[in-house]
Amino acid sequence: MPSATHTSAVYEGGFADPVGASQTVFRALMDAMARPGSVQSLPHVTAPPAPLTASASALIVMLADADTPVWLDPALTKTSTVKDWIVFHTGAPVVSHPSDAAFALVAAPQNLSALNGFSLGTQEFPDRSTTVILQVSTLSEGAQLTLEGPGIKDQASLSPAPMPQHFEAQWQANRAAFPRGIDLVLAAPDCVAALPRSTRLVRKEA
Repeated sequence: MPSATHTSAVYEGGFADPVGASQTVFRALMDAMARPGSVQSLPHVTAPPAPLTASASALIVMLADADTPVWLDPALTKTSTVKDWIVFHTGAPVVSHPSDAAFALVAAPQNLSALNGFSLGTQEFPDRSTTVILQVSTLSEGAQLTLEGPGIKDQASLSPAPMPQHFEAQWQANRAAFPRGIDLVLAAPDCVAALPRSTRLVRKEA
């Protein structure tokens, strides 16, 4: 039988103003996707159970519903509280295999070694790929990424951390699959940035 603390953590902390909060989060995410590498403000509109963060939880509550399976990384499934919170506030089914997910939440990006383990979509339906939300602690203090592509004038830069293992090589492979490939959303404290699959990483000169 769930404890009172567990039950409280599951039922509380969702959007207090569902319409206003959804619009705010949607606008921030759309601006981030339209301008890859830009940092968009994302106010606290959720209070999720740890280790799920306010930014990542706001995004998943806005995006997910009963028709969009969600995958959680091992850091988020150590207890059932985060899974139960997401199911209660979104109605989304939580799946065991990354390739089955419409959305993925990753609390420990440094342990993520296979971006191609998610659904990359198909040539006919590239939109059936996984959107991967990485919880990062910073967008300015990690290793610098130099970006080019649609929505970017000349170049943009971003310095997120932590990031998946061998990220540059993994992203080059993801970009090579275009129009297939995952889209990446970086959920940092109070803000969000995005790397759509069309975004290119500029290799550092040796």
